[in-house]
Amino acid sequence: MELGQPEASLVLIDEYPIGNAASNQQGAQLMAIVPIDRFVQDYSEALRQGTAAIFAGAGLSVAEGFVDWKGLLRPLADELNLDIAREHDLVRVAQYHVNHHSNRNDLAQAVLNQFSGRTATVTENHRILARLPISVYWTTNYDRSIEQALEQSGKVVDIKHRQDQLVQSLHDRDAIVYKMHGDCQNSAEAILAKEDYERYHLTRGDFLTALAGDLLSKTFLFIGFSFSDPNMDYVLARMFTRHGRNQNKHFCILRWESQAPGDSPEDFAYRKAKQDYFVKDLERYNIRAVMVDSYDQITEVLRRVEARHKSKTIFVSGAAHEYGSRWSSTDALEFVHKLAWELIGRDFRLVTGLGLGIGSAVVDGALQQIYRVQRRTLRDQLVIRPFPQSVEGKQLWSSYRDDMLNFAGIAIFMFGNKLSAEPPAVATSDGMIEEFRIAAEKGLKVLPLGFTEYAARILYDQVTADFARYFPRSTPAFEALFKSLGDSTRSLADQLRTTLSALQELERM
Repeated sequence: MELGQPEASLVLIDEYPIGNAASNQQGAQLMAIVPIDRFVQDYSEALRQGTAAIFAGAGLSVAEGFVDWKGLLRPLADELNLDIAREHDLVRVAQYHVNHHSNRNDLAQAVLNQFSGRTATVTENHRILARLPISVYWTTNYDRSIEQALEQSGKVVDIKHRQDQLVQSLHDRDAIVYKMHGDCQNSAEAILAKEDYERYHLTRGDFLTALAGDLLSKTFLFIGFSFSDPNMDYVLARMFTRHGRNQNKHFCILRWESQAPGDSPEDFAYRKAKQDYFVKDLERYNIRAVMVDSYDQITEVLRRVEARHKSKTIFVSGAAHEYGSRWSSTDALEFVHKLAWELIGRDFRLVTGLGLGIGSAVVDGALQQIYRVQRRTLRDQLVIRPFPQSVEGKQLWSSYRDDMLNFAGIAIFMFGNKLSAEPPAVATSDGMIEEFRIAAEKGLKVLPLGFTEYAARILYDQVTADFARYFPRSTPAFEALFKSLGDSTRSLADQLRTTLSALQELERM
């Protein structure tokens, strides 16, 4: 948890600040404001490059029902006959309580009771952050919500809440969570009072060094953090002293000051002017701010970031015992091969389950582009997830499909037939039908290639009959391309160009 002033939720929501535009725009012109589209673009690029990081303050966990710092200190302040609502230096209030009792046990016990004696409710915001390819999380919070969200997403988490843990590395970890103020289950060593901050450079100085290193090399999103923490001040001040205005770019997102009932115009104007100066000061550290009206909008912006990131990942669903009467198996597989080759060349990432008769052509086309031309890292461009074939493994196929589709933002469907055993006959691929259902439920942009017939034709007709539902943001250009994908009289070369154009339109939609 961050110590100091109440946390502001950090979120972007639209291309321009929303709400009272007339009163806000003049101030926005004076501040370093980043529009939503630019943020989504820049942070998605950091995700793609593997340099995105998160710094979470108490504002991220308050939404789960955890108390904020004022709520934690309220009963202790009451003991001191202090009104917590009138206090702003909460670190000092905590120190007053320690001084009053010559003991910090009550303070540590408050942390233990509030954060360790209950199971965290992981919010949608935590789940989205855990799904994103972020390997570094910093937090001033004591709770375990971030770790729990990461573990629920199937990731191996390396938690650092003591200085001696910094020299150890968990094997095959997917993410590191730096808890620079400690952990609720070790509350006796948590950073709580002013004296803890005064000794921080001696007791936990390596955390400051590690944070400074990450600030130099990664793009942070500060979320639920108010920048009132003395340790963050310490790190940012030294970064500015050493690097001036040549620092890496980061993002924080703040709520507009609003006029509360009973506020005088003078009080509101004062708070707004102070906020303007604060945001401008963050620019010294190359921390860009975007303003919103409501804390609740954080989920929407995180979903937009996730959708933008996933739009570069395509799930390929296909199975074929036969390829129809219009072209040979050689021509059909050449189409699949060229499609995969072109998609990798256009910087898409492919996910495939190696469907019958299709998967090997997808992998071959992708690998030729990766190794023979672009020499990219295989794991960055291609995810291969063969289906388990044992009796027990086949029982997990639905869950397996669900897991694979979590990687992608777009799903394409081609052919879709199999040879049934009794009696031997070509049948519709029920696996492809299920993958389409799961993809649609997850909100993926689905693209059945109707010209390949079989299950793909069934799905194409289904989408055509309810086009606005599947593509609510469709453009005239995409509608024309989609219509062409149902024309089985066009050549495979023409359909390849149309498919690629349709996928690029989907990426932008």
